[in-house]
Order: sequence, then C-alpha cells, then structure tokens
Amino acid sequence: MNQHQHITDRTFNFAVRIVNLCKILDEKPGVGRVLYKQLIRSGTSIGANVAESQSAQSKADFLSKLQIALKEAKETKYWLRILITTVIVEEHKLLPLVTENE
Repeated sequence: MNQHQHITDRTFNFAVRIVNLCKILDEKPGVGRVLYKQLIRSGTSIGANVAESQSAQSKADFLSKLQIALKEAKETKYWLRILITTVIVEEHKLLPLVTENE
C-alpha cells in the first residue's frame, strides 16, 4: 500500500467513526445535538480533502487541499476536546479518535 492510499484509507475510516459518534450525539438532548453538526462537518471534511488532493491539478492545488484537511483536523480536535471537557461523551470513548486525529 502506498503512502497516499494509506492516508486516504485512514481519513476515510476516521470519517466513518465520526459519523458513528454523531449518530449517538444526535440522539442526545440539548447541546450534544448542536455540537454534532460542527463535528460531522469538520471530521468528514478531512478525508474528503485528502481524497480530493489525489486529483489535484497542480502542486499548489495539492498542497492547498492538504492544508484545508489540516485545518479541518485541528477544528475536529477542538470539538472532540469540548465533548470530553463537558463530559457529553466519556473521555475513554473519544480517546481513540483524539489519538488518530493527532
């Protein structure tokens, strides 16, 4: 497996895990439902931008897509930290996602 395919697969699998987490958050009343909308946007955008970078028209386009993916990863980390700190989701359930996101 080449490096590009590896990162594409990892970010896809990360997005699937984010979607599954957001399904749970959507069932919770209150703030969890609001936060999941932010998390699902940023968490799935990482892989989408990595995948899109594979069809970049130039090196600048390629780097731009990866920079966007990095920004989305940082935003995702922020939302995961909010969920942990506010105990909306138990920390031990989110640590694998936090670790993969880093």
